Amino acid sequence: MDALRIQPANDRPIRTRGTHVLYWMIAARRTSWSFALDHALAVAAQLGRPLLVLEGLRAGYRWASDRHHRFVIDGMADNAAAFAKAGITYLQYVEPEPGAGHGLLEALAARACCVITDEQPGFFLPRMVAALAARLPVRIETVDSCGVYPLRAFDRTYTAARWFRRAWQALPVVLPAARPLAKVPRTTRDADLPGSIARRWPTAGELRDLPIDHAVAPVSYRGGSVAAAATLDEFIEHRLARYGDRNHPDADASSGLSPYLHFGHIAAAEVAARTQDSTPFLDELITWRELAYNFCFHRADHDRFAALPAWARATLTKHARDPRPERYTARQLEHAATADPIWNAAQRELVAEGRIHNYLRMLWGKKIIEWSATPQRALATMIELNNKYAVDGRDPNSYAGILWTLGLFDRAWGPERAIFGTVRYMSSTATRRKLRMSRYLARFS
Repeated sequence: MDALRIQPANDRPIRTRGTHVLYWMIAARRTSWSFALDHALAVAAQLGRPLLVLEGLRAGYRWASDRHHRFVIDGMADNAAAFAKAGITYLQYVEPEPGAGHGLLEALAARACCVITDEQPGFFLPRMVAALAARLPVRIETVDSCGVYPLRAFDRTYTAARWFRRAWQALPVVLPAARPLAKVPRTTRDADLPGSIARRWPTAGELRDLPIDHAVAPVSYRGGSVAAAATLDEFIEHRLARYGDRNHPDADASSGLSPYLHFGHIAAAEVAARTQDSTPFLDELITWRELAYNFCFHRADHDRFAALPAWARATLTKHARDPRPERYTARQLEHAATADPIWNAAQRELVAEGRIHNYLRMLWGKKIIEWSATPQRALATMIELNNKYAVDGRDPNSYAGILWTLGLFDRAWGPERAIFGTVRYMSSTATRRKLRMSRYLARFS
């Protein structure tokens, strides 16, 4: 694989006399098309040691809910089956209460040759990996399985999609192993684990017993690699040819893959390999998705107003005190209690299904700007609603998409307007006129 994908997280040595190699699965939650798993298997083979896989799920992260937990746990079931078939010991750990898992990774790493984990920009994962890398006495390496191209293939952020498109189109593609996990010659069995692991770190029981937000219910569609593969198959067979009509809510031409990409249940590389004849879809998958990852990778402030381009900050600040035609509280917005039926439908889709139609997600953000006291308040509201309800919330794509409504990756537009200044404006009236959406509105009315 491209060496840019593998990075040491600390300066500790590899312990050649360790008993196993530990793969700490935190982002690429799958068993195929994974650079991280490929690397962990290669290191284990090189050292002649078995591989142990830990996939954990914390209870205390921001916006933890039945919705997000259920989706990850579905994926754990698929992974458990695949690793069992390959003869690789897989330990899934669902934290029963915040902080209960403290010390588990250290215990599993105590006799490890090294620890391999995923690199994922955004949210709390980079801080978590850095903190553990500083504490552990064993080498930790991060592996970037985020996209078709390595994060480090681009040494800067890009101000517009067209510049990023030119950059990636000039690079070669190296894909991870597409084959399913093969039976490995040696395996870590439960007997090889410290006997105290299960006693000291028992996994959680039912969702209802966890200290997470039970008001955000699971979505109707299942998480995991099996469901992700079925979704990709169905998209290719029935909707990919109509992808050009995706802006129309009634066209039902979206891929439905974003939640699975977010939780790593499917690889962007696999999706790209199977849809390579569709230029419009590949442009969304590579240009726009990896532009967002590039932005979050290079900008630690990717969720803040300061991350916007200077022209956008200036024009929004200039118009921050403009009168708003309507003001809605956070509670009114969350419960879709506005006078705009299109916006209400989009918000109801978000709450019920954990996603918003592609085009309407842009309008959803623009109207929140219009109804908020300041652009900073609008940004905070969008992040809160999206990350709480969207299955793919907390993703680099989410942050970039939200900031796009405030001018990120865009240019100034005339004429200058109240509230928006020269940031691109969108209206519900124009949206209703342009798009086919009668069935969508009836469904989420």
